[in-house]
This record gives sequence, structure tokens and C-alpha cells, in this order.
Amino acid sequence: MLSTQRPQLYILENETSGRGVYCAEDISAGSFIEVCPVICLDKKDTSTIHKTRLHDYYFVWDIDNKTSAIALGYGSMYNHSETPNADFEIVLDRREIIITAISDIPAGTEIAIDYIGAKEEGIELWFDPS
Repeated sequence: MLSTQRPQLYILENETSGRGVYCAEDISAGSFIEVCPVICLDKKDTSTIHKTRLHDYYFVWDIDNKTSAIALGYGSMYNHSETPNADFEIVLDRREIIITAISDIPAGTEIAIDYIGAKEEGIELWFDPS
């Protein structure tokens, strides 16, 4: 059976960013962290999500069609960092988001992604990252 998640991942709450994803063992740069299946939301649901608590947990999915997705597993729990140690890849045809380490991540460290990796597409943060 193919594993979709490193078994050493866990959720921890911190004072700065709330709940986030951490690792119990070192993760090397370039290593797989998680494959997150997603629940896709159509244009209408994407418009509605902005009025709910789920607004802080969704991914822009298909920017041309104005759709979004909620990542399962720990996918929607990764916090933002302007100096991330992980990256995400959206795989539209498989309805997955793949999380990969982009730098070595020592055990006990929060795994963070850059929410606005698509800056050139005009996506902006909805919160102050400082």
C-alpha cells in the first residue's frame, strides 16, 4: 500500500500562528512529506467560502475557473512562511496537493509553505504575515 503521509507528522499549537504541522524526525530537502487528496469546490462554493471559517484553510485550485479546494490529511493545516521549508504542487487531474521539503527540516520544526507561490497571478495574502 502506498503511504500518502510521513508517519512522523503531528499537529502542534503555537502562540504566533495557531495550529501547524510539525515533524518528529528530520526531513531531507527534496523529500516527500504528504500527498493530500482534496475536496474541490465550484465557483459558487468558492465565493461562499469567503464568508465562512473555512476561508483560512482553502487552496486556490483552478484560477481560470475560479474554483478552490480543501486539502485533506494535514494539507489545510500547513502555515504560511515567507521563508518556507516546504512547497506544494497542485495536481488538478488527480485532485491532489503534494507537499515536498525544499530545505532540510530538523525534527521538532514546523513545516511551512508559501501561500502565495503564485504571486505572478495576483494572489495576495488576506492577513498580515508579521
